[in-house]
Amino acid sequence: MDIRFWGVRGSIPTPLTAQQVRAKIEAVVQRISPRDIATLDARERFIASLPASLFGTVGGNTSCVEIRDTTGTVCLLDAGSGIREFSKRGTPSASNTYHILFSHFHWDHIQGLPFFDQAYRGDCKLIFYSPFPAACRLLSQQMNLPYFPVQFDTSFHADISFQCIKPGETFQVGNCSIVSKKMSHPGNSYSYAFIENGKKLIYATDVELSEKDFANTPENRNFFLDADVIILDTQYTVEEALYKVNWGHSAFSNAVDFAAKWHIKQLYLFHHEPMYDDRKIYSILQSAQWYAQYVVNAGLQIFLAQEGMVIEL
Repeated sequence: MDIRFWGVRGSIPTPLTAQQVRAKIEAVVQRISPRDIATLDARERFIASLPASLFGTVGGNTSCVEIRDTTGTVCLLDAGSGIREFSKRGTPSASNTYHILFSHFHWDHIQGLPFFDQAYRGDCKLIFYSPFPAACRLLSQQMNLPYFPVQFDTSFHADISFQCIKPGETFQVGNCSIVSKKMSHPGNSYSYAFIENGKKLIYATDVELSEKDFANTPENRNFFLDADVIILDTQYTVEEALYKVNWGHSAFSNAVDFAAKWHIKQLYLFHHEPMYDDRKIYSILQSAQWYAQYVVNAGLQIFLAQEGMVIEL
């Protein structure tokens, strides 16, 4: 399966500000020496040497992750503002069918749906999955007057259906076997495990990790153990996690401990704090990698979820 990130921020879309762009330019200019601009090759080497926090951006759209299995079936995890980016720039499904799975219905995970072009096309089919029986009502409410100019029932022309899934029970979408698991988050949030050809991906956004998630229970072992990749909520620093108890998010150190506990091979830090610029988010990545190496002593690979990034699994 191929996994692509279209939205990686938490809570609210966070576009780059003019001040942040200027700060990046100033930081690049300060690094330049005469030899770095002497030739075309030198300029290209200089650009290639820039740290990732200066060259590009983590991205500002809220949660949306695409999964495309080996048959070409397209799943979209959550419908934050990143789903609009998929609708504009993503590769369309060959069958015009889109399977959209919701972790929960907080606004940053549904706010992109009214801007999902395929929902307005009569030749497209959308299948919505969640453990919430009221999913149709919850999605349509955000498009009611006076909050939105067109309405869910009258303006969406795609063939739309809803499937209410039961946590812990496996269901099939394309070539992927999928199971959901309830996690700790205000109003509840659900993680999803995707398995295809012996490879396992876990999508676990909006989760406040606690002792029960580390407990060696059959449910936890079956869901988390030996996963190849986990995309995990790491919105907070340790200090923030201490004074934002019950807000529903995790610190990067908790995420590292968790991934190491369950022998997960790769951890992708996700649902980034909207107040943090690229430099701060990359510093969290460095701290997480240091923590894994020197404190946890785990051979865990840690990456930063960024818009446009692709994982081949």
